[in-house]
Amino acid sequence: MRVSFDLDEVLFVSPETHKTEPALPFPLRNLFPERLRLGTPELIRELQIQGYEVWIYTSSFRSESYIRRLFRCYGVRLDGIVNGDRHLKEVQRDNKTVLPQKLPNRYRISLHIDDEAVICTAAGQYGFRAYQLNAQDDDWKEKILEQADKIRRLEHFDEPEK
Repeated sequence: MRVSFDLDEVLFVSPETHKTEPALPFPLRNLFPERLRLGTPELIRELQIQGYEVWIYTSSFRSESYIRRLFRCYGVRLDGIVNGDRHLKEVQRDNKTVLPQKLPNRYRISLHIDDEAVICTAAGQYGFRAYQLNAQDDDWKEKILEQADKIRRLEHFDEPEK
């Protein structure tokens, strides 16, 4: 099962409004100025230990290599990345109808975590599951793990018997 996270305002947050991981040491903090929400590396590792693939699905145009390198600085390996460029090329393509900024089900993502209500609202219409996270919340990791477990049980229940 795959779980994806948006970056801005979900995993990349301001230390003025959220608790954050310590800044990277110099000179890495100059290369990667974003600050991770406190507990992000721990949550991603826990999800992976539990057998989930962890992806980033962002509408930003940061390169995949930039995102991978930043997370490696925190000891985290990501299983997949969809950025704005990839989404436009693989999802929106030549569609005349403007699709949502994110369609996680196109990448077999079972649960997407985002801060934008419009993305979370579109989930039902476009057939994917989303969890909205934006404010500072000391229990956010536990809530994500609980949501992932709930979706895993639903998907397991929906599987046809062999």
